[in-house]
Parts: sequence; C-alpha cells; structure tokens
Amino acid sequence: MQNKNFSFVILAGGKGSRIGFKKQFTKLGNLQLWQWSVNVAKNIPEICEIILVIPDGEILENNLTQNLIIAHGGAERSDSVLNGLKKCNCDFVMIHDAARPLLSENLLRDLIYNTDENCGAVPVLPVADALKKIENNNISCVDRENLFITQTPQSFPTKKLIYALENLNNISVKDDAEAWLLSGNKLNYVKGEKFNFKITWPEDFEIARALINSNKNIIRSGIGYDVHKLKPGRKLILGGILIEGSPVGLLGHSDADIITHSIMDAILGAANLPDIGNLFPASDENFKDADSIKLLENVIKLVKNSGYEIKFIDVVLQAQIPKLNKYREIIINNLAKYFDVNLKFKSAEELDDAGAGLNMTCWAVATLSKD
Repeated sequence: MQNKNFSFVILAGGKGSRIGFKKQFTKLGNLQLWQWSVNVAKNIPEICEIILVIPDGEILENNLTQNLIIAHGGAERSDSVLNGLKKCNCDFVMIHDAARPLLSENLLRDLIYNTDENCGAVPVLPVADALKKIENNNISCVDRENLFITQTPQSFPTKKLIYALENLNNISVKDDAEAWLLSGNKLNYVKGEKFNFKITWPEDFEIARALINSNKNIIRSGIGYDVHKLKPGRKLILGGILIEGSPVGLLGHSDADIITHSIMDAILGAANLPDIGNLFPASDENFKDADSIKLLENVIKLVKNSGYEIKFIDVVLQAQIPKLNKYREIIINNLAKYFDVNLKFKSAEELDDAGAGLNMTCWAVATLSKD
C-alpha cells in the first residue's frame, strides 16, 4: 500500500500521581517533555497531523500548540486514547507516550513500513535482566526467554483500533497493542530503541538530561558544486566581488557568481534543504540577473530558521583565466560578513574545458552545527 497517511497522537493527559508532578509539562533541555515527540513527528512526511491529549481543564499557551490538534484525557489510558482517536482524520494512527521524548525518525519509518490495513506494528526490546516474581513475600524466578518489553509509538489502522478499544467489555489493558490483539488482529513488531525509554521516576529525568547534554551539538557537512561557461562581454562576479578588467564573465540566469552558488548549495545540503535550483529556478524571471549575495542572505535565513549555525566554509575554484589570486583576500573579507571562509584558486593546468578557458568549476564544503 502506497501513500499511507498517519495521525500522530501524543498522550500527555496523565496527572503525575506516581512521580508527584505533571512530568509531561516539565522541561527537558529547552522543551517541555511532550514537545520532543512533536519535533520528531513533524519531520515525517507521512504524518499529516499531530494530536496532543492533555489533562481535562489544562490550558497551554497558544504559541506552544500552534498547528496541533488538542484533545482531553479521560479517566483511564484507553479513554484518553479514544478521545485522541476521535480527533484523527487519517487512515492510520500512531499512539505515543509523551513520557518517551527520545524517539527517533528511523523508528517512525520502521513502524510506517510495517503497518498496513490489516496489521498494526509495535517496537519491542528483549528483556536483558534476570527476572524475579515476588508474591506474598515469596520470591521465585521467571524465565526471560522469549520475553520482550513493548514501547511506543504503536501503529495501527485508525478505524480498527477505535473498534478494538470500544469493545473491550470492561477489560483493563496496559497498552493499545493489548486491545488490538484481544480483538483478534495481527501485529508486527520492529526493533525498539534503548534511548526511547519511559520517564517514570525523577532519576529518569537525570538520565535523559545526561543523554541530551552528551549530544548537544549536532555537526553536519554539505558539499556544493557549480559550473558555468565563460563568455566575452559578461561581467565576472566571484563571491560578490566584481573582477575588474576581466575579458570574460560567467554565463547564467542570475549573475552566475559560481563561488556564492557553490557555497549556497553546500549550506543547504548540510541543513537537508532543497538546492538553489529548486529555491531559485532559472525558469523564474524574478531571478533574472539576480544578485547572488542577496540569494545567499535568503539561504542563511532559511538555514538559521532550521536551527543550524554556519561554522565554516571551504571553497576551491578551478579556473585558467583570468588570474585571480590578488582577489582572494578581497572575496574572503566580503564573505566573512556572513561566516568564516577559506578560498583557494586552482589552475586547470590547461586540461579539459576549464583549462581551455571555456568555463570555471567550483566546489564548496560547509560545516554546520545544531543545538
């Protein structure tokens, strides 16, 4: 089945009876616990809507719940799930505990792949510890072979899950998969994640904080490449600087600033954003003879809005003509208004089109960091 569409229900309706406070609204890093799950789910194209289930009577600030659908919790977990499901508009649904903030995009993709109209999917991990059962002050051993712990999110066809939960006949279930199986449905399983643990006790917060602090800065790299023909009578602009007296310039829809173009694509690649051909297409007359430095400023805004900081840019320009070395520091200083940059000019050694003075080629590598 193709083009699956999913609702993502985050259960944040607990009253905090075990831990002593509403943990779902406690901050982990700079975000409330439930917000971590939102930030992961919104990166998955198949997830079309996010439903947040909060305690009845709870009021959250509008800026926190923008683009979210709000439902209210019930007396039991299954009641809260049903309240969330009634807000769903998609064929499939994932149910996730807000108390599991460190899930990954890969886990969501695994669940999507293993869910269809006849079968749900859950993440599981094998029990690694020795098990004991204590009953009436007597302790006995439990065989852990073939035993697994179940995590969330759990993924199902929406209508079938609603039916399973509405027909429990007063049976108390620990999770949605139990209701699903009691209704006679098939269930797939995928490998769970150890980081996707449930925050239940105060010390669990300390573990989660240690984990996010150990990986506070994400470092990403991107590569940019561009090539343009050289043509007599065109202005030659490199890194936003006009190369005075050049007998040739670069041919392009915009000003054909090959250095700036390569840098933009490197930055966009590191931030996992579309390249300049998609952002500023040659078919759009608005970009005819455009100043590439102005386009670069737009790219920098896009990247910063995605949470990235540009740490360093390294550029190699290959050209036979004209001689450019005297412009190196001038171009670097112009680009240094935006980021740290290094620039190298290389001769094509009279090889191929660049060596014949027919074109220039340029490569750039961008290093970005994200908190």
